[in-house]
Amino acid sequence: MTQRVELATVMDRLAVDELVTEYAVAVDDGDWAAYRGLFTMDGRADYRSAGGIEGDAGQVAGWLAESLALFSMRQHLIVNRRVRFGTLDHDTGDTARLQADYINPMRFAGGDGTATAPDFVCGGRYAFTLLRTGDGWRLRRVVVEEKWRRLPDARAVAGSD
Repeated sequence: MTQRVELATVMDRLAVDELVTEYAVAVDDGDWAAYRGLFTMDGRADYRSAGGIEGDAGQVAGWLAESLALFSMRQHLIVNRRVRFGTLDHDTGDTARLQADYINPMRFAGGDGTATAPDFVCGGRYAFTLLRTGDGWRLRRVVVEEKWRRLPDARAVAGSD
């Protein structure tokens, strides 16, 4: 591999990493316009394993906005990122797959919007399919595989009233 190819690969890895970070920040901050902007025009997301929906980025952004309104705080921690370039059929060097684990602590919102209840925490694995576009790397598909969740103890929630 030449230095030029190695540098291009490093630059692509950094760009893909930044895209996944922007994804987490958009979801955590509830910035649904930014969320939709991370996807290709035909981009889709699948949250069914976490009790959600599968659909285009706009549909899923609407579902996320409604579902995540229950939480005053969200913080995606996306780790163990494994990226593979050129993994799709007929690739010209402009596709990638990224697999990453996540842990997502959230805090239920109280009636006045302040955090009063114990944390809800879930974890699992993301499968991102990415495409290089004229605007840079974008998400073509996101699949969430929730592997576990910890719900608050019912006694603790009842005691927080």
